[in-house]
Amino acid sequence: MKITIKNKAITLLAAIIWVFTISSAQADAVTEWNQRAGDIVVKADIGPLPAERALAMVHAAVYEAVNAITRKFPVSDLNLKADLDASVEAAIAAANRTVLSRLAPSQQAMIDISYHAALELIADGPEKTKGIAIGEKAAAAILTLRADDGANVTEEYRPRTHAGVYIPTVIPEAPQWVQRKPWLMSSPSQFRPAPPPALDSELWARDYNEVKALGRKDSQQRTSEQTEIARFWEEVMPPIYHGIVRSVANLPGREITQNARLFAAVTQSSDDALIAVFDAKYHYGLWRPVTAIRNGDIDGNDATERDPSWLPLIDTPMHPEYPCAHCIVSSAVGTVLQAEIGDDPTPLLTTTSAAAGGVKRSWTTIDDFMQEVIDARIYDGVHYRNSGNIGAVMGKQIGKLAAQKYQLGSK
Repeated sequence: MKITIKNKAITLLAAIIWVFTISSAQADAVTEWNQRAGDIVVKADIGPLPAERALAMVHAAVYEAVNAITRKFPVSDLNLKADLDASVEAAIAAANRTVLSRLAPSQQAMIDISYHAALELIADGPEKTKGIAIGEKAAAAILTLRADDGANVTEEYRPRTHAGVYIPTVIPEAPQWVQRKPWLMSSPSQFRPAPPPALDSELWARDYNEVKALGRKDSQQRTSEQTEIARFWEEVMPPIYHGIVRSVANLPGREITQNARLFAAVTQSSDDALIAVFDAKYHYGLWRPVTAIRNGDIDGNDATERDPSWLPLIDTPMHPEYPCAHCIVSSAVGTVLQAEIGDDPTPLLTTTSAAAGGVKRSWTTIDDFMQEVIDARIYDGVHYRNSGNIGAVMGKQIGKLAAQKYQLGSK
């Protein structure tokens, strides 16, 4: 018992230190909780797609709660109301706790510790009580709204084979995700692209040979910097994008409802981006470079020479290639940020990659960040350039929907 109490005390102290550390970096409660929620869904080990969905629901609830208090922007169809003196910080903490408790229950201890540590910084009184109430109400409304969004549909992927013939036995990732209800799009297929290039085309040969050279595990053409970029973007969890968003959210002079709105727009656009890209992936079923290059003699293209032992730099994701998921998400996020800050000077955009061991990278423009992601997936050896470009186009279309819904850029 003594050990348990001691461990809880240490964990509580760590949570309190977290609150003070982030607060001292001029963050507000929205960005503080964004970082904590990201840590929680990663530790919950629910996978990148469910994590994206969870964070979209968290930030939808946060925005609804905050805007119900500040009344800075038009109210949504949820039509939530709160007293103007309700504590915004308490509302944000309560919204996070309620949604995360439902979607990441394995992390309940850390959720509760973080929640109580945040409330310790808020004076007791009716303002705090009202804030908690509206945060819980907003979270309950979002959980109800998204309860039947298709995330729990049973996976029923049927491998393509002939009776009695062995094929690799790992089931591809999330084929059921294409049945989810989007936040912004009219349907998962709204932005489904045209088919990938014909295998006998010049475009196919160009992309095949580029990834064959630069994405090979032991490539002599890929530079050390390109390898670092590839390793950085091996990360698949949503917090890698949210660090970039916080670079904008933490700019001087931003108001807390603006940041709640920004994160709602970002997370809904990136969640929709994954719905759209998985729709396209499973519709077209294009082979990955490791499959194509080992079968270069059967694609009907004289410009694609087979390499029977070719391997990519990183492990190939377990889902079809076309289009690029990283590229659609990064472009959706980037487009939302561009809509939000317009022609304002871009801050130094910085984020951290857990896959690369906590390494940080920075960009001076949003376009540079989006382009790097396209390049990285070629250096990784898991995507073709056309797939990256098409994914980026799709992401921009979805980002524009979010910008329209939330009237980004308005003060």
